[in-house]
Amino acid sequence: MFPYRDDNPPVLTPFVTVSIIAANLAVWVLVQGMGADQRLAASVCELGLVPGDLLHLLPVGSTIPISDGVTCVVGEGSPWRTLITSMFLHGGWMHVLGNMWFLWVFGNNVEDSMGHGRFLAFYLLCGLAAAAAQIFVDPSSAVPMVGASGAISGVLGAYVILYPKVRVHVLVFVILIFRTSVPAWAMLGYWFFLQLLGAGMEQGVGGVAVWAHIGGFIAGAVLIALFRNPTLLARREAILSGRSWQGRPA
Repeated sequence: MFPYRDDNPPVLTPFVTVSIIAANLAVWVLVQGMGADQRLAASVCELGLVPGDLLHLLPVGSTIPISDGVTCVVGEGSPWRTLITSMFLHGGWMHVLGNMWFLWVFGNNVEDSMGHGRFLAFYLLCGLAAAAAQIFVDPSSAVPMVGASGAISGVLGAYVILYPKVRVHVLVFVILIFRTSVPAWAMLGYWFFLQLLGAGMEQGVGGVAVWAHIGGFIAGAVLIALFRNPTLLARREAILSGRSWQGRPA
């Protein structure tokens, strides 16, 4: 199932969601050269997260395979910045566009629930939690991790807690493509089940860091209790139901 919209109009203008999407696309174009071989490889080497390198479990000078004929060399620095920079890198057009589409469909409503500043902090924390989950499972891995999907998984986890019954319109691929709508809990529960299924396979699914997805999703579902703003949620409910807002704005 691939979501293309939901029946959940935002009240706030999603400045942070749009800014994160713009930042990811800018990095893809300006830093990664829209997937040009040399620039893509260089960006992954310099800014991607390699668990074994981060934890100094790989010998200095050892090589890390990136793609056919392309390797990175482990240096002496402590690449802690890659915990953040890796969230804004991607491995291909489908990778970046798919991630940004999910963020666009679900991010605006999560931002709606907590406000702009809290949402940015929430997004980054979910990304860090996702990276931590993947590192915990395979701390000596030499495979670079790139992509916003860990942080976006946190957004999905928050969404299913906040809006479980909202209808999400999806494309379903079963020989033919058809459109339908399902409750958010069903669509996102199905997505989470696929991640658990992938985690049960020895090598994951196609090199996807499924444990990062699982860790990010759980982090988002837990952290939303701390980050959601009851005043904003009450104002949102009043506005969408056509009532006048009587409370104090946040």
